[in-house]
Amino acid sequence: MARESASSVLSLPDQRLVAALQCDGRLTAERAAQVLGLGAAAVRRRLQALGADGTVRVVISPVARPRNGGSAGALFLRIRVLRGKLDTIVAALAAREDIPFIDVTTSGDEIFAVARTEPGSRDHLVFRRLPSTQAVTSLESATILHVFRLTSEWRHQVLTAAEREALRPAGPTPGAAASGAPGPYGVETDAVECSLIDALTPDARLSAVALAARTGHPESTVRRRLAHMAAQGRLVTQVLVDPRRLGLSIEAKFLLQVAPDHLASAGQALADHPSVHGAFATSGPSNLHAAAYFPDLTALYGFLSRDLVGLGITHVETAIVGHAAKRTPLPVPPAPPVPSLPSLPSR
Repeated sequence: MARESASSVLSLPDQRLVAALQCDGRLTAERAAQVLGLGAAAVRRRLQALGADGTVRVVISPVARPRNGGSAGALFLRIRVLRGKLDTIVAALAAREDIPFIDVTTSGDEIFAVARTEPGSRDHLVFRRLPSTQAVTSLESATILHVFRLTSEWRHQVLTAAEREALRPAGPTPGAAASGAPGPYGVETDAVECSLIDALTPDARLSAVALAARTGHPESTVRRRLAHMAAQGRLVTQVLVDPRRLGLSIEAKFLLQVAPDHLASAGQALADHPSVHGAFATSGPSNLHAAAYFPDLTALYGFLSRDLVGLGITHVETAIVGHAAKRTPLPVPPAPPVPSLPSLPSR
């Protein structure tokens, strides 16, 4: 069977399976079949096919929402470059582990990126390396102050509310805690759980049997620890899929100016909008940043002209994403060295 085009839209049943995985990344084929009214064998076959060709990947989310909604330390970067140097700068940024997300806009000379950093620090990349790079014509940075919506929390709107509720895994157990060193989710973890998280990060659907083989822990221990982490809400998964495969061909970023007395309500309204997959209060003149998926430009116009009305927004700047250059929690290996590339060292 010929492989589907990278930009072809998935069938509705496949889109519903993707949406089911967004509810629970470790969902079994049997449970998905029961809730979606499909045959278990067909679901198992389609899940395997979607994963085998790289259409869908389920990973451990690289960023967990802080318990108070605050930021664990990240900057939004808006970088304008000389048109002939765009690919060069993108490649140099993508090679850095502290840059998990990079988008290139349709303007052809603009990059949006997220940089992990210590809150309040004078980040070396922002204050020294990028400003001194001749290919960079301007640089703006904004600190993330509050998280309203993360990409891992976005849901493709092809399931009913009842289906989403039925697919949602059991929530965290109140007061549950593990022992050991501080982990990536703001709670205590030990060496066993750290090894399980490391193994699950690139493929969150690994079975307990596979995890036992990779980590060397007994299968019974793996199953018990997985159940424990799930009960604490620490197995936060994220489905990586090209939104174009879901019929969402337009991605836009919004830089918004909002009056202080409307900031919280506007941010929450954006977080509740079905198209929005990211919403953050930030420092800088644009104190609210958002990102959203749309099926077409008409839907984008409707969002701007209708959905943003009445939120206290005084200024909107819209940028359309032309290329998502990096959307992965995995370290990206450096590109082969090319003499003309500027050197942006890893932290």
